Amino acid sequence: MMLDKYIEYVQFEKRYSPHTVTSYKKDLEDFSHFYLKTEGSDDISKADKKVIRNFIVELSENNISKRSINRKLSTLRSFYLFLLKIGEIKVSPAESISSLKFYAEKQIPISQEEMQTLSDRVLPEHHDLLDQCIIEVLYQTGMRKAELCGLMFEYVNIGGNELRVIGKGNKERFIPISEDLSHLLESYLEIRKPEDPYKSYFFVNKKGKKLSEKFVYVVVNKYLSLVTTKEKRSPHILRHSFATHVLDNGAEISKVKKILGHSSLASTQVYTNANIEQLKKVFNQAHPRASKKEEL
Repeated sequence: MMLDKYIEYVQFEKRYSPHTVTSYKKDLEDFSHFYLKTEGSDDISKADKKVIRNFIVELSENNISKRSINRKLSTLRSFYLFLLKIGEIKVSPAESISSLKFYAEKQIPISQEEMQTLSDRVLPEHHDLLDQCIIEVLYQTGMRKAELCGLMFEYVNIGGNELRVIGKGNKERFIPISEDLSHLLESYLEIRKPEDPYKSYFFVNKKGKKLSEKFVYVVVNKYLSLVTTKEKRSPHILRHSFATHVLDNGAEISKVKKILGHSSLASTQVYTNANIEQLKKVFNQAHPRASKKEEL
């Protein structure tokens, strides 16, 4: 079946992450179910443009977010490009279908003061070294939750204050860490007791198994709830906060791009717009008009 061949392609040839492969598979299965329901067939390689548009309409009527719909459409584009590549079809039915336009919801980072309270008071009071490591690694490195869960033991260079991370598209990057974080990770090693199948992973839960992304989300949400009333309290908001804070404190955007593992500088530039107060401060300090106003 073409769907299975495509999943093997993205998994073994493109070497996408397990999370990405699972998402692609789910998107294609959703479309297959729709195609079977409306066309009486599960062979989506025969689908045309009209069916894909009807699929988008149904998703919209079911209140699926525009972001999620665009992701499913992106998956379909990739699938049909694969079919073109292997000669199964001559024209992609998804080629001329545009993504839905939407305004991305503004992500409000956790403040530096809130993160300081979390690190200095809240985390030490709970005496859970694994939880503390999860929060600090995510915030101090900007790592994605999937990257943290998949962090290999051999990729953690405590003596050299450095982590090696395999990110999206199987791309490798190196992230420097502070001595304080290195000491924290070294302390964690004293309580780390992995089961044999999971010894290659640096972080394991109390049962000795690899961390799940759901577990990481629950930990982050729990602790952020203790220091902030902001609605977003996920691992991703820690990544967002990391980027915003280091840029606010003068880090070069090109270096932050490398640390985050972004393929495009445009992805990193989003964080330069996160703190309007910082921009106002720079303006008031540097702009001649602002200076003259203060002298009056």
